[in-house]
Amino acid sequence: MRIAYFDCFSGISGDMTIGAFLDAGLKLKALTKELAKLKLTGYELGARRVKRGGITGTKFDVTLRKSAHHTHRSLSEILRLIAKSGLSRRVKEDASAIFTVIGRAEAKVHGVRESQYVRFHEVGDADSIIDVVGAAVAREELGIDEIYVSRVALGRTFVRTSHGALPVPAPATFEILKGMPSSLTGVEAELTTPTGAGIVKALARSFGEPPAMRVERIGYGAGSRDLERLPNMLRVAIGQADRASNSARITVVETNIDDLAPNHFEYIFERLFKEGALDVFVTHIQMKKSRPAFKLTVLADAGILDKMQRVIFEETTAIGMRYYEADRFILDRKIVPVKTKYGKVNVKLSGPAGHIFTAAPEYEDCATLARSKKVPLKAVYDEAKRHVKV
Repeated sequence: MRIAYFDCFSGISGDMTIGAFLDAGLKLKALTKELAKLKLTGYELGARRVKRGGITGTKFDVTLRKSAHHTHRSLSEILRLIAKSGLSRRVKEDASAIFTVIGRAEAKVHGVRESQYVRFHEVGDADSIIDVVGAAVAREELGIDEIYVSRVALGRTFVRTSHGALPVPAPATFEILKGMPSSLTGVEAELTTPTGAGIVKALARSFGEPPAMRVERIGYGAGSRDLERLPNMLRVAIGQADRASNSARITVVETNIDDLAPNHFEYIFERLFKEGALDVFVTHIQMKKSRPAFKLTVLADAGILDKMQRVIFEETTAIGMRYYEADRFILDRKIVPVKTKYGKVNVKLSGPAGHIFTAAPEYEDCATLARSKKVPLKAVYDEAKRHVKV
């Protein structure tokens, strides 16, 4: 599996993302050819070698022609533009996901409806559309299956926008990064833009330390300014996932609950899994004054921590929770159908490549056959396991 790790030690923006991919081997000609499918006009693309704090990288530039008509597009207009283009389905999906993340954040912080009335202004201009769609194009051109992201650095200052003076981190940037690992630095600059935050929020598999990987390429994408305190660069490492360890960083969310009817947990589990939880379980515990209680534990990717928090606060009586990052190791897994005398059963096989440690017939398949054939569930389960070829 081909993966990329975004090292956001100096933040991230749209042009820094494209610059890093170009520095790591993306061809500007290929990028230009794909972006032409958007049918946008009045711009030129360029790439140049620059230094930022002693590190050499690539600066990606979008130059808008003076004669071009600059349009402030709404979210729905941008999504239609992408949908009608000749881009591949994956590029369309990635680009639309990024813009949807940004649009929702902009709508919330500016107090407007998430609809055709959401005007993007800077984000709706041609250069930002190119940055977002270009990031999606780059991912496909370089064959990247999954993206992992470090803690995102944020600066402190004020910037002038079409909405007036805004604090940095920009409100939309802060909203997008909610629930994700980030750090406020003392650098007086906008290190992370809404576009950069939207890219990592929409595309990242998880956040934190680098995953186990064999690095093949490293690219540096330069920001516009040369900062005094740190190199204004985004570093992207691209390579193959280390399948020997199958390790990943996840977030563990926990909360203690002593005043909720136990039968509510079934619905809570359903909502958490629907929002993307990897696993959910309840442990019986005893709290102060010997009160019996439950500990609700949720395993999830860091990028959806805010969703897990929202469900827990909406559906339980919890008034607080704990969360922390953890490493997990997982075996390779696959589903294979087996034919038994009762009918077909899907069996989940787990183990390292070429070996099977466990074979677990799917419960629903076995239960359905047990009811229809009027035989014990255990009989169907054991029969399915006997048909697994090790």
